Amino acid sequence: MTFESSFNPQSPLAQQRCEAMLARIAQLRALEDRAALTSAKSKPVFDKRGQLLPRERVALLLDPGAPYVPLCALAGYLQDTKDPEKSVPGGGMVAGMGFIGGVRCMVVASDSGIDAGAIQARGLEKILRVQEIALENRLPFVHLVESAGANLTKYKVEGFVHGGSLFRNLARLSAAGIPVITVQHGSGTAGGAYMPGLSDIVIMVRGRSRAFLAGPPLLMAATGEVATEEELGGAEMHTGVSGLGEYLAEDDRQALGIARDLLQRIGWQGVSRPQAAEPVFHRDELLGLMPAHHREPVDMREVMARIVDGSELLEFKPLYGAATLCAQARIGGHAVGLISNNGPIDVAGANKATHFIQWMCQLGHPLIYLQNTTGYMVGKDSEQGGMIKHGSKMIQAVTNATVPQITIQCGASFGAGNYGMCGRGYSPRFLFSWPQAKTAVMGGEQAARTMQIVAEAGMARKGITPDPAQMQAQFDQIVNVFESQADAFHTSGLVLDDGVIDPRDTRAVLAFCLDTCAEAAAREPRRMQFGVARM
Repeated sequence: MTFESSFNPQSPLAQQRCEAMLARIAQLRALEDRAALTSAKSKPVFDKRGQLLPRERVALLLDPGAPYVPLCALAGYLQDTKDPEKSVPGGGMVAGMGFIGGVRCMVVASDSGIDAGAIQARGLEKILRVQEIALENRLPFVHLVESAGANLTKYKVEGFVHGGSLFRNLARLSAAGIPVITVQHGSGTAGGAYMPGLSDIVIMVRGRSRAFLAGPPLLMAATGEVATEEELGGAEMHTGVSGLGEYLAEDDRQALGIARDLLQRIGWQGVSRPQAAEPVFHRDELLGLMPAHHREPVDMREVMARIVDGSELLEFKPLYGAATLCAQARIGGHAVGLISNNGPIDVAGANKATHFIQWMCQLGHPLIYLQNTTGYMVGKDSEQGGMIKHGSKMIQAVTNATVPQITIQCGASFGAGNYGMCGRGYSPRFLFSWPQAKTAVMGGEQAARTMQIVAEAGMARKGITPDPAQMQAQFDQIVNVFESQADAFHTSGLVLDDGVIDPRDTRAVLAFCLDTCAEAAAREPRRMQFGVARM
């Protein structure tokens, strides 16, 4: 039935919330633009070399006007520098899901306009995450490579060791029957040479592509041998002598055209999306629903009604465990189950959610988690009622659900509620955050108060009188540490989500992801024991 809303988008409170959300969205767009503008500063150099900028390459590769969902755009934010005015997000690459020749694909491009495409802070986590998405959702992996590789001035041995997973994942994708296509726009040195080496198809650009295990400087240092870049790993050598490349293009545009032609020929064009009615309520109203902080209540049914088809919800057990919301609906024509929170998850709520998750698994309907939780209920009554075992039962259901699970962190995501509502640690198929979302083991003030109680108790046992000024300073410091780390931009910089999205785009993003899951289920890749070996 169509949801009956009681929300007044014109109220002073809604307008205040809307202004706060728009301010956060403006900050988000400024950060995204910062990476693009920083990269674009290299345009004169690219023009002189006859090359396209990384984002120009991606735009030319993708089908014009087709949907595109960028991924992990804030990766590395505040990890390269702690100065929020100077930090450049992105992790040294551009990544997202889009269409090439009508085929839904994962596209990754080295951001060679910034530090020659060297992988930046959290860049490794970003590419490993999008490889995981490609594998789970059977998306052809298209890699536009021009990278200086790892930044040796910031070398860390753990980055080298974990970096091997990047190449392992390419082999796993190929063995799973998922095409791996590389366009080598520029250099790939040392480990970077294995990116084309572990691809099914490699397209190289005359005079620009390079791939070698040791470039001329390292070769001379290691063996004393003198050789040119073209002799060691140029495009003509690899397409005509070594066999590393299959196609030789004259420039970036032709190389991308060949990639498009290849994708059009694999026969993986997607199925048409089911018909879907738009929500009755306007998506702009989502801006005024969520408070700037988690202390103000919000009815998450109002959020659901603005993202589901026709604003129609069938609520499950509405009178039982009422603070935990479960409802059946459709998004983009896909039948789904939605779970959200209007308060802490109590014993009844945990049992209700467990039942609902199993019901959706029986029906084969994907689960959408709209996180807005302060966690599981605490207190004597809750503990005696079996909160631990019932919460664990819910976590069991989330962990072992047999349908795709997609999480949107709308508001608070605190404590074990993050786990029970399918946070990052539970491997949802996709996870996105709203700009004002908060993620932490608990709120900053709760953490500070907890530590204050512990400290005061310890002092009392020793007969020490607390210094009020010192205790307040410690309280404020803990609050600041928790609040700064809980911020959605900070957590997204750590690649703890797949991106921060405008709330107004939630329905479109969910529909795209649900389409992706449906296509993955329908595709039947030809799995092999090994990936395609280069001959």
